[in-house]
Amino acid sequence: MNKRYWAILVTYIAMQLSGILGIPLLLATGMDTTQSVAVWSIFSFIAALVVMLLLLIPERKARPHPKLKRTTVGDAVLWSFLGILLAFVAQYVAVIIETALFNVEPGSENTQQIVEMVQMVPVFALVVAVVGPILEELVFRKVLFGALYRRMNFIFAALISSVIFAAVHLDFTHLLIYTAVGFTFSFLYVKTGRILVPIIAHVAMNAFVVVTQVIFADQLEEIIREAEQAALIIGGLFL
Repeated sequence: MNKRYWAILVTYIAMQLSGILGIPLLLATGMDTTQSVAVWSIFSFIAALVVMLLLLIPERKARPHPKLKRTTVGDAVLWSFLGILLAFVAQYVAVIIETALFNVEPGSENTQQIVEMVQMVPVFALVVAVVGPILEELVFRKVLFGALYRRMNFIFAALISSVIFAAVHLDFTHLLIYTAVGFTFSFLYVKTGRILVPIIAHVAMNAFVVVTQVIFADQLEEIIREAEQAALIIGGLFL
């Protein structure tokens, strides 16, 4: 792994740990805990992304990854759309496995906390839907997976990097879901040789969560309520 990639990893770790100092400072201003975490995350994520993008500027002149071959722009566009579908399918299958085999209840406490932060600090949605996915794809696919893929086959490289990706989210109840999604993003990266493709799929997934659980949350609750009432009425006709 070259020095730039090590610097990216250090930047990501520093970003994750920066809240130890930053959040108490915001709490001291009178913000509550949720607001403090959201505001500090906005600042630290954007700052980390800027640093990473600057570190990657020389990448244009660097030798390409020996195992990655860039597809045409047309194929990349196609796989961007297919990748979104694959990511949702991987997530759905993982949910079914968790529920059927491990009796894990659907729904994530981690996701709920993020939704609450977006509701309190709306601009935090930008971090959730765009900045965060770009950061994670640069770190876990381009840097971590890329380094592992130089030394081992795809399965092991994708699995190891995806498990680490899952663990970083600190939602161990749903470790399988994060791992499955991360594995899918690794596949998209290898299939196209373009980090932009898994970034698009990742952004789409996170944006979908923001739109459905924050922006249209009330409408969805009403639809579910009406569907339940309709089911009761239809069920009563056959009693």
